[in-house]
Amino acid sequence: MVMADIGLVGLAVMGQNLILNMNDHGFTVACFNRTTSKVDDFINGAAKGTKVIGCKTIKEFVGALKKPRKIMMMVKAGEAVDDLIQELMPFLDKGDILIDGGNSHFVDTERRCEEVKAKGLLFVGCGVSGGEEGARNGPSMMPGGHIEAWETLKPIIQTIAAKTPKGEPCADWLGNGGAGHFVKMVHNGIEYGDIQIICEAYDIMQRVMGLKESEMAEIFRGWNKGELDSFLIEITANVLAYNDVDGRPLVSKILDVAGAKGTGKWTTESALEEGMPLSLIGEAVFARSLSALKEERVQLSKLFKRHERLFTQDKEETIDNIRKALYASKIMSYTQGYMLMRAASNHYKWDLNYGNIALIWQNGCIIRSVFLSKIKEAFDRNPNLQNLLYDDFFKNGVIRALEGWRKAVILAVEHGVPTPCFSAAISWFDGASSERLPANLLQALRDYFGAHTYERVDKPRGVYSHTNWTGLGGNAASGSYNA
Repeated sequence: MVMADIGLVGLAVMGQNLILNMNDHGFTVACFNRTTSKVDDFINGAAKGTKVIGCKTIKEFVGALKKPRKIMMMVKAGEAVDDLIQELMPFLDKGDILIDGGNSHFVDTERRCEEVKAKGLLFVGCGVSGGEEGARNGPSMMPGGHIEAWETLKPIIQTIAAKTPKGEPCADWLGNGGAGHFVKMVHNGIEYGDIQIICEAYDIMQRVMGLKESEMAEIFRGWNKGELDSFLIEITANVLAYNDVDGRPLVSKILDVAGAKGTGKWTTESALEEGMPLSLIGEAVFARSLSALKEERVQLSKLFKRHERLFTQDKEETIDNIRKALYASKIMSYTQGYMLMRAASNHYKWDLNYGNIALIWQNGCIIRSVFLSKIKEAFDRNPNLQNLLYDDFFKNGVIRALEGWRKAVILAVEHGVPTPCFSAAISWFDGASSERLPANLLQALRDYFGAHTYERVDKPRGVYSHTNWTGLGGNAASGSYNA
């Protein structure tokens, strides 16, 4: 009997494509699905003529695997993962490896690592990015969890993963516990930001400049040949150029209500937990929430009529300003994302390799771009780089873009076009590069009404003061503040 090198549970499109990818690379894969008719459909359909082994029961599935068993779970995040682990547990032996390839919340992965370890098993939370195409032809993969599992999984994962232009696999070990799923979560948060700033560039060109979709498609194609070269810019051009059956742009017929699956929200929640100002990604999440309020927006648009302004600026210069706003905002988004990963790595003791993360994201994933190779180079120059803006490449990129970036945001404000992420990005930059912020007044107010104390510029850090502002409050303080 032929035994499988690895098993996969969950035959939705991602699971099927990963199996076919593994098969193409010479691995024998056993598959199982709770709805067993999907197994038959897959074996007699997309997997026909392959070495894939279809199984109808959990027992049969586990029995078809070489030891130590390697089982990849491609099921819906949350309760479904816990339920599947419990179903598999009675048939597994010590040293067997469970891999969660779904978009699980990293805190669940941390918990599962502990629970599975107690049973003598190994657990890996592996972020998988690239969608259907990536799964089939080479995804970006972000494994973390029990390091003891990596040497066994490495030959499979790094073989099926996408490759950089230099041939390096876009997959590497990230750290213990939920490190892999955390990095995937931040990837998705950055994806939220990238998509939103692209939409804002499109909105200014459409609503302020009156450009047609075909014109914007050509602009995005041009941008894709320069420093903005990326998968998302490429497909934006394709989407804008796509016409419906009546010859009109399909994108103009799509309802302006956006969906979300939760990873952007998790990224924002993690930023709040770690005290990191991920303002751009947060605004990208809120922009989707605002889009969902379609009926309210329609009603309010009738109450607050915009004064239609005539666009009188130079067309080519304005387009270049929008490009600069897009590029500079992208730098801010990644800067914020890397700040969050550094804070979480310190918190959870993951020891993340930031250059490796940029390498993993260079190909196969949704945010793949030439931009990421520059991040990798920045960390190659300085592995201890605290902030991307300290690196000369990114510092100089912002300096070159800054004037046009400001002009693009001002133009949008003047014409009543919302740019939550362009605006949040430049506000964050102005704050991050300000020697002094008005938090001195904030602290004075907090001390006035709540005796929360403050630090003084003429005393060492860590020395807290309290003032009896009214003469009535006394000298007792509520304790030092948490910055």
